[in-house]
Amino acid sequence: MKATGIVVEYNPFHNGHLHHAAKAKQLSGADVVVAVMSGQFLQRGEPAFADKWTRTEMALSAGVDVVIELPYVFATAQASEFARGAIHLLDAAGCASFCFGSEQGTIDPFLNSLELLRTKRDQYENLIHDKVQTGISYPKALNDAYLSLTTGEARYADLTKPNNILGYHYIEAAHEINSTIAPLTIQRIGAGYHELLKPGVAIASATGIRNAFFEGEELEELAPYLPLSSLRLLERVHAEQQGFVDWQRFYPMLRFTILREGPKALARFAEVTEGIENLIYESAKRSATFDVFINRVKSKRFTRTRIQRMLTHIFTGYTQQEAQAVKHPEYIRLLGMTHNGRRYLNERKKAIPLPVISRAADLTGNMGQLDIRASALYLQAIGADSLKKEYTTPPIYLGGSSDK
Repeated sequence: MKATGIVVEYNPFHNGHLHHAAKAKQLSGADVVVAVMSGQFLQRGEPAFADKWTRTEMALSAGVDVVIELPYVFATAQASEFARGAIHLLDAAGCASFCFGSEQGTIDPFLNSLELLRTKRDQYENLIHDKVQTGISYPKALNDAYLSLTTGEARYADLTKPNNILGYHYIEAAHEINSTIAPLTIQRIGAGYHELLKPGVAIASATGIRNAFFEGEELEELAPYLPLSSLRLLERVHAEQQGFVDWQRFYPMLRFTILREGPKALARFAEVTEGIENLIYESAKRSATFDVFINRVKSKRFTRTRIQRMLTHIFTGYTQQEAQAVKHPEYIRLLGMTHNGRRYLNERKKAIPLPVISRAADLTGNMGQLDIRASALYLQAIGADSLKKEYTTPPIYLGGSSDK
């Protein structure tokens, strides 16, 4: 059997994701779709809207065949590390290709950009260094340096677009690990990455869906943007845990952690640099809500996303020392599979170079223990029985010969 891979968060799974999974299978000619999915915390430094098992079931109900978890250390990292962890897992899982949605819509500009930055790496790094020294944020420095090299030529990928940026890093990661996995892309359609919901447009952004709910929309009003299976699963979660998850819900625990640690101790957590720990501490003392807090901390130099990743690491206790020890994924944590997905894994099991883990109890290394800790803290913050659910939830199996 032939597999294609996709890198996802499904926060939550919506019609755009349904389109992506179907087009990935069609474009690649694959028999199964393997999704590497972030766990309880996401790349933009946010707790997931719904837990990883709910999001896994959404995916398996709508065209994905295997869901594996991207370990916390990669799921909450900057784009290049996020991509490196994800592509490493898809390669290990035996995928012949990976497919990402992009604003670009064609693969050649990404390959041209990779070649340009490989051949002019020193010049690119020097440009980034010089631009950071002017006081702009690191992402802005990256973009300005890239534009200086490409001079806006259409044959290169537009790396001002969020999905294009991730796509480039996926291709770069595959090159760096000398993988034969083939890159594919499809045109992103419908709403943009952060756009609000648009009446009559069935494909919305996950951000737009989450914002609409938190601003008072009922779940049934979001039905046009979600597969029916996703809607029903969200209804179940909403009833079980009295709502969905965002930083506001987590803020009391986060604030307690910040105030207990104090500025000196905060500096030991991953990504907390340049004295920002003092501002984080002082802002937590003065801010009763998360929105007030984050607005006091963010700046041109420290973007909201960068700050939120720091806060995620503070919340989970992920230190600089732990981050420096990260090299590559150490296992494949299976979250779920369909009948076809199980057939594929059975065929490939002797060729997979990493241990395939189906029980949390088998996660014995530092990377696996961090995944358990992060999941337990996430579940504790929403009032679930944290350790019990993390240790007792088996991989989700949707069987039957009619699986997509």
